[in-house]
Amino acid sequence: MVQVKAARGYDSSRRREQAERNRAAVLDAAELLFEERGYGATTVSAVAAAAGVSVETVYKAFGGKAALVRALWERGLAGRGPVHAQERSDAMRENAADPHAIVRAWGGFITEVMPATAPVLLLVRAAAATEPEMARLRVELDDSRLARMEVNARFLADRHHLRAGLTVEHARDILFAYSAPELYELLVLRQGWSPESYGVFISESLSAALLSAPEEP
Repeated sequence: MVQVKAARGYDSSRRREQAERNRAAVLDAAELLFEERGYGATTVSAVAAAAGVSVETVYKAFGGKAALVRALWERGLAGRGPVHAQERSDAMRENAADPHAIVRAWGGFITEVMPATAPVLLLVRAAAATEPEMARLRVELDDSRLARMEVNARFLADRHHLRAGLTVEHARDILFAYSAPELYELLVLRQGWSPESYGVFISESLSAALLSAPEEP
């Protein structure tokens, strides 16, 4: 009986690992095809063929083409490393005392996730004009990002870090603008800024727009 249970556990572990490999392969294939062909010209069958899996596997794991786009966005939003970027951002926000260090770190997190999330969000924007499911997804993702920025803005207000006269709503909108894929598209993809230069610009601009100048020693 012990040997049977061990074998089943081993088989289950192998199945999970294979499912994770299949999922990663599907997302990698979808990312490449969406970039090359756009949303409308990319089919689930083409993604499945490129990933080396069945169409059924794609639908079972993701549920359809729009869900693939959402999954790519979620993967990009996680950032690099074993801990999700938003979890790291939340922990930093709660533990850091210097508001300028907090805002600089936010700029760093934006810079970390933008190379992966901006292409997905720009794909959604382009497809939203003709694809109703992408139009709905665009609204949903924008609303999600706006809500996240409001949490950050309210944190600064609650800690009395916002510069004089700046409301939570205004601070939220500033954070929303500087985390927009369109800004990354303009500066990095079109104007050729390096990610490092983009990151410095975001961090410095957010500090200047949101916070009082640091006191002179």
